[in-house]
Amino acid sequence: MAVGSLLSVEIADLGRDGQGVGRVGDQVVFVADALPGELVRVRVVHQARRHLVAELKGIERPSPDRRQPPCILSDNCGGCSLQHCSDAAQVSWKQGMVGQVLRRLGGTEMPPLPLLAAESPLGYRNRAVIPLELTDELRLRAGFYRRGSHQIVNMNHCPVLDARLDRLIEPLKEDLEEAAWPVDRHGRSGGGLRHLALRVGHHTGDVLITLIASNDNLPGLDALASSWMDRWPEVVGVSLNLQPEPNNKLMGSETRTLCGRDWLEERFAGLRYRIAADTFFQVNTVQAERVVPLLLAALKAAGTSRSVIDAYCGIGTYTLPIAAAGYRVEGIEAHLASVQLARRNAESNGLSALARFNNSDVAEALTHSLPGADALLLDPPRKGLEPPVLEAILNAPPPLLLYLSCDPGTLARDLGRLCGTGPAPQPDPSGEVEAESHSEGEASADAEAMAEPEAARFRLVSVQPLDFFPNTSHVETLVVLERCP
Repeated sequence: MAVGSLLSVEIADLGRDGQGVGRVGDQVVFVADALPGELVRVRVVHQARRHLVAELKGIERPSPDRRQPPCILSDNCGGCSLQHCSDAAQVSWKQGMVGQVLRRLGGTEMPPLPLLAAESPLGYRNRAVIPLELTDELRLRAGFYRRGSHQIVNMNHCPVLDARLDRLIEPLKEDLEEAAWPVDRHGRSGGGLRHLALRVGHHTGDVLITLIASNDNLPGLDALASSWMDRWPEVVGVSLNLQPEPNNKLMGSETRTLCGRDWLEERFAGLRYRIAADTFFQVNTVQAERVVPLLLAALKAAGTSRSVIDAYCGIGTYTLPIAAAGYRVEGIEAHLASVQLARRNAESNGLSALARFNNSDVAEALTHSLPGADALLLDPPRKGLEPPVLEAILNAPPPLLLYLSCDPGTLARDLGRLCGTGPAPQPDPSGEVEAESHSEGEASADAEAMAEPEAARFRLVSVQPLDFFPNTSHVETLVVLERCP
């Protein structure tokens, strides 16, 4: 089908990015904002080797799961992809998607446990990093990118943000516009502002404001930072992060405190944490806390009595609750600032004797620490486990492995190697990256160019999905694995 063609498409499923999936002849068609069961009118905007991408032009037969989105910008903003879908339908789809992706890409036949849905599908995000730009009329835009583009959709409110952050967006935009500082275009470094970052302690209400800029040539910044702390008592600190590189990296390595302090306090799983603007912490505090009893139950069921390793430990988010339960835990983290905060958090909670932290490359640290360990917790970034990390685990498999993943696709790939159930597809030699659907009927190249499976080092015990990101296509999954005899 040529670009620009108008089609009528029956939507059968959702893809992993939340787009509707249908077929025209032997070609898969992806349509953002379309739902399963709908008959839609679309226009083709992109033609790939094995699929088409089309934009929604009209709905001839709507799904009963369609609703009025809670955000007025949802048709344009790329921050959320499922606001037009009912909460119940989102839960059902995510549950099925996890099982199908793990089966199709990892050969995992174990059905997932019922998804742990979020009690609050709105107002849950404790952090936002909001891109900035100036219009030709020198008006400041702040907002997330339009789907598939670098065009900012201007916003004053975001309903998935914690309300204590949401109410700051509009007045902060007004102040930054009045300051008349230069603003860098997306991914370019021209000497101005880049992003506005906000973070809140869900249980404490502490707020951090951070401006991300190419340099510190921002006249009047100190006075403006002080005025923000006077205006909003919940703001405990204002910082400037310098990111001078002409790329899409969000934050640079240097953060300067302009006013107040460079950390907020949060309570998590009954413990006190310091969290800085440039350190990782789960964006959905309530859902992240629900992981703790799952981890402790798995450790208890396995009879783990001695040492636990927490790889990609960050500021000790899960290291410290495990230590508080009486286990000796080694946290491994490559980001030095996170390790420094983790040590401080362990000390403030009286857990320094049980929780120690290693500022090191994860693969290198595991090579030395895994032999003799009782359990390993993995909480990697979206890209999953890098090959050297997998090799270290396969060379010295611990009795118990707990893997918390934010991407079912990379989780399936890694489980395929750990369990020997279904090796990951090899890279497409053409270099073309194609969108995927979890539909059983999808014609897929996944079965092509498979590597031979390795001998199983682990067997899967349970698969527990959790919805950390309502109104988006993202889902968290905790898998429990035991070492094979």
